[in-house]
Parts: sequence; C-alpha cells; structure tokens
Amino acid sequence: MAAHRKPRQRSTGGGTARTAATIALAGAATATGFDGTGHAEPQLTPGQVKAKVDKLYQEAEVATEKYNGAKEKAEAAGQRLKGLQDQAARKEERLNTAREALGAVASAQYRNGGLDPAVQLALSDDPDRYLENAEFVERAGNRQRSAVAGVRKQLREIEQLRGAAHIELTSLKSRQSELKRHKRTITGKLGSARRLLTRLTAEERTRLGESPRASRASGARDPLAAPGPAAAQAPNSRAAAAVSYAYQKLGSPYVWGATGPNAFDCSGLVQAAYRSAGVSLPRTTYSQIDAGRRVSRSELLPGDLVFFYAGISHVGIYVGDGRMIHAPNPSAPVRIAPLDEMPYAGATRVV
Repeated sequence: MAAHRKPRQRSTGGGTARTAATIALAGAATATGFDGTGHAEPQLTPGQVKAKVDKLYQEAEVATEKYNGAKEKAEAAGQRLKGLQDQAARKEERLNTAREALGAVASAQYRNGGLDPAVQLALSDDPDRYLENAEFVERAGNRQRSAVAGVRKQLREIEQLRGAAHIELTSLKSRQSELKRHKRTITGKLGSARRLLTRLTAEERTRLGESPRASRASGARDPLAAPGPAAAQAPNSRAAAAVSYAYQKLGSPYVWGATGPNAFDCSGLVQAAYRSAGVSLPRTTYSQIDAGRRVSRSELLPGDLVFFYAGISHVGIYVGDGRMIHAPNPSAPVRIAPLDEMPYAGATRVV
C-alpha cells in the first residue's frame, strides 16, 4: 500500500514577510543612494562644502599644471619630429639625385665596357689618345667610387634620422596619453566640485566667495584698485608692464589650460603678463619658480611671482600691500587676493 504524505502547509505570512523585507531593502537603497556601500552621504554644512570644493580645486590645479607640462613637452616633441622628418626628406632628395647620376655612369660603362683594356689598346688607331682616355677613365672611376661612398653615407644618415624620428614619435604618443590622463583627472575633480556646489543656495555661494558674479563685485573692477602705485613700485619697466597687464585682466574667467588673452589658468596668467612685457616664461608653476632669482617674503616687490602649496601648484603676481593678482579657480575670475589666502611657498623675481 502506498504511503500517504501529508501536504506541506505553506506559511500564510512567509511570502508576505519576504516581499515586505525586499521592498524595505529596496526603499532603503533608494533613500540612501545605495551603490554597494550601504551608507547615506552625510549632510554637509556650507563651510564643509566649501572646504571640500577648495580641496578639489587644488587637486585639479595640480593636475592642470601637470597637463600644461605634458602639453609643452608634447609640442616640443612634435616640433622635433617635424624637423627630423623635414631633414630626412631633404636628404632623400639629394640621395635620389646621386643615385640617378650613378645609374647614368653605370649604363655608360655597360655600353662601352665590353672589351678588355689590352684588346682596346691593340685595336686602337691612336694608342697615345687611348692611353690619355684610359687615364681619364681611371680618374672618373675614382670619382665614381667616391660618389658610391657618398650615397652609402647618406643612406646611413637617413636611417639615423628615421631612428631618431621613431624615438620622438614614441615620446609624442606617450605625452599625448599623459595629456588624456591628466584631462580626465581635471574634469573629474571639477565635476565633483560643481556637484557639491549645487547643494548650496546662490546666497550661500555668494557668501562663501564661490560666485563669479560676487567675485567681480568684490573689488576686482574697483577704480581704486588701479595699477598705478603698484607699477610705480615695481623694480623695473618690464615688471611694471606685467603688473599693468594683470590689472587689465581682472574679471577674466578661469579656464584650465588657458593662456589668454580672454581666459587664464594661474600659470597662464603669469606667462601672458610677462609675455606682454617682452619676457618669455615657462608654462608651468614648477618651472616658473626657477625662472628668476628667489626672494624672501619681506623683499617682495610688485611684479614678483608668488607661489603656493608645498607642491608649487599655484602662482600669482604680487602687486604690493600683501596682495596679489591671480586666477583662482573655475568658480572665481582673475582677481586681487591676500597672500594669506593660500599656504605660501616662496617667491621669484623674474627680471
């Protein structure tokens, strides 16, 4: 007789409980922005937002200076590569001309060189003339051997140029990859900063100095903030011209990688200011600090370059009274600011 099994009773509340738990977890995930960490992002005060944003801007500026340096090196590698390619092309033209000349001589020898020289002498109607011609041919043969040696030398030089061009091309590709990497870092940091700033009201952003409009109204265009006194105190005419240029650019937007005339990053503003005065400066803060004579903070004069942060990632132009003109970050245009706004690292007098 077959055994009879009693049907298993389904729990009347089990399915409902499981469904409720699933819904609760889903709701918790939605409420906390669940992304695998299970932690809700804490609510930040305006001051904490500003601190985070300032840190992101500073990190982006470090990456910007690295980007500027990589771009400068990529451009130099590109110019060297073009120079090598042009040089190789010119040598190849000369090589082709030399080869054509050798080919013409070889064809003539093939046509006229079938008889042994002794036989040609025996058959000659004018032995004296033949001997003169033979001497000429020998000299021509020496010139031909010299031409062949010249062709071989040109071939070696062209191969050397091609090898050097290959090295420069590899360097260029490496710099281009570096540029892309730094660009991703910069855009990522700036994007994070923008997202943080959206948490603040317009009034809070203005109060914290994060509004470009507020920055312009903070004295950037104040007629009392004239370049006259600062330029007069500059150590020479070129420094004075750089200071005047910086004053003219107050209110210009910050754009990473920009060197003017309508937008700047920090080292781009400094480079453009001194370029207007006829002085060529390197592109990056790391190089600009070594572009002149170091001066102490107590020795500062208008036109001196002032640097900030331990990594020398920010620069401004000193204008006197403990102030500088600089391009701060994407949330603020070129403006006047106190030196104590950032951790001071040193100064250089360019001229």
